[in-house]
Amino acid sequence: MLVMKIRLAAGVALGAATALVASASAAPAFASTADASASATLASASASAAPASAAAPSSPEAAPPPLSGAAVYATAAGDRLSRYEDGRWHTLVRSRSMAQYTVSPDGRKAAWVTQSGRLQVSQGGRTTTIVSGLRGGTPCLTPVWSADSARVAYPQGDDTIMAVRADGSAAPRKLGRSPGVCHLAWSAGGRYVAGYTGEADALYRLDVKTGKAARAKGVKWITHVQSLSPDGRTAVVGFPADPDILGDGTWPTAFKPVVLDVVTGKRRTPAVKGRLLGALHLADGRMVVRVAGAAHHTLVVLDRSGKEAQRIAEPAQAKKQALLQVLP
Repeated sequence: MLVMKIRLAAGVALGAATALVASASAAPAFASTADASASATLASASASAAPASAAAPSSPEAAPPPLSGAAVYATAAGDRLSRYEDGRWHTLVRSRSMAQYTVSPDGRKAAWVTQSGRLQVSQGGRTTTIVSGLRGGTPCLTPVWSADSARVAYPQGDDTIMAVRADGSAAPRKLGRSPGVCHLAWSAGGRYVAGYTGEADALYRLDVKTGKAARAKGVKWITHVQSLSPDGRTAVVGFPADPDILGDGTWPTAFKPVVLDVVTGKRRTPAVKGRLLGALHLADGRMVVRVAGAAHHTLVVLDRSGKEAQRIAEPAQAKKQALLQVLP
């Protein structure tokens, strides 16, 4: 069996991306607008004000509600992306030219790079090309959605990360330069985008605020980045069992998850018993760990402190599929 090491040679142009911008909207690329408020009025304290001891005590942060079991999966061949919700399957998109794919956190949209290098977005049964001139046919060069499911980040060339509105309403914006262009992950806080190198020998975290990338510690070989924590400090990654067998960068249907602190290089395995098939961070700070089972797999939800909070039985049909998103 032929085993490929992914190599994106420095200095080799991977294609100039051409944005296809819809003229229907003139909204800025990434700025959120807010109405200007009137001048704020601060009430002065009166002599009859209640003493501080009478104030209502502050309550601890409420725990997020239990997950519903809704999730998004990809077939092993990567030719169909489906959402499982309320006991039913819903096909998001089906295509034979979809090796480089990603699904939005809300589970309603999909994006992928075609063999011919077009970044396409599918939502509401409609597929639109929003960028062209990318490198297709390279499975590791996967795009990634922002936490609000409004933008898509993608690799352009051998060391540049771009982002564009999913509706194509504005031109792409350069997030920064980073050698980590494979299996991109975007923190829910929005500041960091991480990915591994085409040589699969390093992980880089791009700071979108500064446009600069830093190499993560503790990585010698790496073949998968599943997600970043909301603050971008830790990443759920997969390391190869044999560095001589790195594969071609295809998104895995299962992997042994490792939680890596990208600053210190410290590693840990999620504290869940059983044969682990993957894990991912949620935007609210929880983590979901996928555990193998005979009839079906199980999703184990860990709270922010790492303690088990919930177990969800996956549908049997998902056993041989890759878990892409876990929905509220």
